[in-house]
Amino acid sequence: MIVAIDGKITKKEPTSCFVKCASGVTYKLRVSLFTSTSVEVGQSVELLATQIFREDAQEIFGFLSEEEQKLFEMLLKVSGVGPSTALAVCSTLKPDDVSRAVNLGDESAFKRVPGVGPKGARMIIAQLKDAKFDMVATQSAAQRDAFLALQSLGFKEDKIGKTLAQCTATETAALVKEALSKMK
Repeated sequence: MIVAIDGKITKKEPTSCFVKCASGVTYKLRVSLFTSTSVEVGQSVELLATQIFREDAQEIFGFLSEEEQKLFEMLLKVSGVGPSTALAVCSTLKPDDVSRAVNLGDESAFKRVPGVGPKGARMIIAQLKDAKFDMVATQSAAQRDAFLALQSLGFKEDKIGKTLAQCTATETAALVKEALSKMK
């Protein structure tokens, strides 16, 4: 199983990149729009990879960040969401936006994704909530630390997630302080 591909971008399209490895082999990786805009032709990159095997095709999906890869793989577990829809979500919403939308039950965020209607949005929210969507994995370091600090104070994960989604601070101490003031 391929877990990452390291090489030089030789060709780039909106949702795919061709990466030539030192061995001379070139791989076509499907990527999100966020990843595509972050890389340039001629640039050396290491993309995390998720392989999808089907009867009629084998595809490799590339990600610059572990958070985006985890989100993609989590979306694949949602009933009715295939690789194309999962990639569309990753191209429209950043991992922290998905986390916020799931925790707040915000269907409108998912309805902005091409190919996701009201029913699909409800399904994504319900199944990611049921799977205890790992909000900590999709947050910044400051948000992760604040989440863990609030959890150690005895607050419930649901309440912490909803409160941190509404906070605007960017440093751990300020996030904890702002969240505590909102939890009263």
